Amino acid sequence: MAGAALKAARGLIRDFGEVEHLQVSRKGPSDFVSEADRRAERVLRQELSKARPGFGFLMEESGGSEGTDKTRRWIADPLDGTTNFLHGLPHFSISIGCEQDGEITAGVVYDPLRDEMFWAEKGIGAYVNDRRLRVSARTRLDEALFATGIPFGDRPGKEEFLESLRPMMDQTAGVRRFGSAALDLAYVAAGRYDGFWERALSPWDLAAGMLLVREAGGFVTDFAGSHDSVLYGGDVVAANTGLHAALLGIVGGAHTPGTVAKRSKLHLQRH
Repeated sequence: MAGAALKAARGLIRDFGEVEHLQVSRKGPSDFVSEADRRAERVLRQELSKARPGFGFLMEESGGSEGTDKTRRWIADPLDGTTNFLHGLPHFSISIGCEQDGEITAGVVYDPLRDEMFWAEKGIGAYVNDRRLRVSARTRLDEALFATGIPFGDRPGKEEFLESLRPMMDQTAGVRRFGSAALDLAYVAAGRYDGFWERALSPWDLAAGMLLVREAGGFVTDFAGSHDSVLYGGDVVAANTGLHAALLGIVGGAHTPGTVAKRSKLHLQRH
């Protein structure tokens, strides 16, 4: 997984240096995809298929495909933070999770520009490069720093987001919006953020990062407090053990379920 991420990163770094020349196609409202994204996905698919020929795939651009091994597949985002990338903002990542029988057992989140490889394996722990990761030990909201994602364009949930943001602004040391959910989760695992919340994410945004947080000693749930429905439900509240309940209490009250259509589509891709 790390080898595939490193190989895909070489192309992304090159393309990032010439970002103004990229040919960009519009995938949806305020949701852009670049040729760099597509090239990186092709590299990931090629390298991961070479390593584990039987595994299936669930990828952001090409969707789901079944392998001969029905129990395992890769869940990958070749460029998490596409909008940052296209605007020349140096904050994006490659995310790869390995799913076995519906459970994420290993994952990597790689930041090409900082050369930080966050990785985790179930029961083994979470690391960045060769350093062990632990979530922060803060327990006071007024000392804690959180990350989130903001609904934009025609995406639903703006009012619910504002309901959760207001008390976070009043009670915490700050809220950041950096634009890569995979890195946000990796930063929670590293103790850089004390927590993270966002709605309507996709499995490729969450797969590797949620394992990183859990293996670093943190909690990851949906807005209702369930540990089991995060990956395909798309709503995430991740934090250290001392602050998860407080964060969930604030943002969970503003939560409304994701759309039935989105959940049904992901269910079909999964099966």
